[in-house]
Amino acid sequence: MLAYVKSSALLGINAYIVVVETDISTSVPAWAIVGLPDAAVQESRERVRSAIRNTGFEFPQRRITINLAPADIRKEGPSFDLPIALGILAGSGQVNGDELAATLVVGELSLDGAVRSVSGVLPIALAARKERFVRLIVPRANTREAAIVEGIDVYPVDTLADAAAVLNDLGSVTPARVDINELMPEAPEYGADFSDVKGQSHVKRALEVAASGGHNVLMIGPPGSGKTMLARRLPSILPPLTITEALETTKIYSVSGLLPAGAAMVTTRPFRAPHHSLSNAALVGGGSMPRPGEVSLAHNGVLFLDELPEFNRDALEVLRQPLEDRVVTISRVQASLEFPASFVLAAAMNPCVCGYYGDTGRRCTCSEMMIRKYQRRLSGPLLDRIDLHVEVARLSEDEMVHHRVGESSRDIRERVCAARDRQRQRFSDMGIHCNAQMGPREIREFCTADSEVRTLLREAIQRLSLSARAYDRILKVARTLADIEGCQDINTAHVAEAIQYRTLDRKMLL
Repeated sequence: MLAYVKSSALLGINAYIVVVETDISTSVPAWAIVGLPDAAVQESRERVRSAIRNTGFEFPQRRITINLAPADIRKEGPSFDLPIALGILAGSGQVNGDELAATLVVGELSLDGAVRSVSGVLPIALAARKERFVRLIVPRANTREAAIVEGIDVYPVDTLADAAAVLNDLGSVTPARVDINELMPEAPEYGADFSDVKGQSHVKRALEVAASGGHNVLMIGPPGSGKTMLARRLPSILPPLTITEALETTKIYSVSGLLPAGAAMVTTRPFRAPHHSLSNAALVGGGSMPRPGEVSLAHNGVLFLDELPEFNRDALEVLRQPLEDRVVTISRVQASLEFPASFVLAAAMNPCVCGYYGDTGRRCTCSEMMIRKYQRRLSGPLLDRIDLHVEVARLSEDEMVHHRVGESSRDIRERVCAARDRQRQRFSDMGIHCNAQMGPREIREFCTADSEVRTLLREAIQRLSLSARAYDRILKVARTLADIEGCQDINTAHVAEAIQYRTLDRKMLL
């Protein structure tokens, strides 16, 4: 007898429908799974057999053939356990199969029949709604994650018996409901606040500019000057996530298996701080079936790269595409996938190997050649893609001893949100959310300059040998500075401040 159960699998951060075809024939008892299953799917035979028997159902002593269609895409993971088990039960007449056509099922089975959570339930639920399925059966641990998708009934199950009961008596079970608007906090709490930071007012100003326009920032200073402390507080001044941004970020964390158990969605800006020893694939994503890397896990948040020159040179260079295009494209023989990577890059570095070049408190022990070699680990094209370069000096004795409470993250965030609101209104019909995302056309339209500003820009290009990309980024930063002040037009003060944020790379890498 034939039975068809609809399930789903992941391809990148999106899901596609998989039809689990089950054929039970009167022949010598055997069991085969076809349709390009990986080792985890092949091992489901033992899990499903034990789960069926230990739940009180009868396992058919016949020839069972399972086909996972489409058969030309490799299937990974244990999420097909539950649909395979229900296909066998439906094919043997132990479960009512009338509701299966409009039902999508995912879940891993334990040997006693319990249903365990799986990764990627949010994109699976979105795919189910897109394909007009009526209901979705998921592990209870994934309930809230699936139920935030409106337009489809979500039925959580704890065991294989619960899933069979849903199909046999659908009217007696109530689907789960989650109000997505109630999940979004008006003022997200990050635990770290800018009021904890002593001094460094000019660095706080640069980080406010970075948050207001979505710009990348590089902090350079000796050890202990507060670079890491400042970077960890950058998410606390970013605007709260919108529902659209939260769903985008949650999809990535769901696929990566990083969404906390029982959580519905990511509601705060992510902050990722990978160690400098990570591989290229860990940074931008990869694998035989590509998975998101750190740049995608930082989507809509902050990617913090501490000790920037210590990162592998190849790893730093692969950052060029996400910094420019805000996506990562990974090509394999089987598929070419795009992962979103729209983040604010916050990087930190020492000025030399020992860390004290230019420091007023300790003498640098590096030779001039060592300093130049260390600084030149960062290529010009990479520095061109970083909008703000900020020197972080050692705190004075007075600043360390007498802690004067500065502005809180909430106060700074209010100004950032006001600047972002101006940008949102300006780009309302362009698919752009902040100034850093402007292209050449938007720069020409919204970054117009009078003769005095053009003269200043011309002099900066001549003296600093700025590239065309650095010039565009100066205009973007100037536009953000004008938005912070509520100015309609860019003036010389905005451009002058934007230019001084570009001088550091030339100063260090001559």
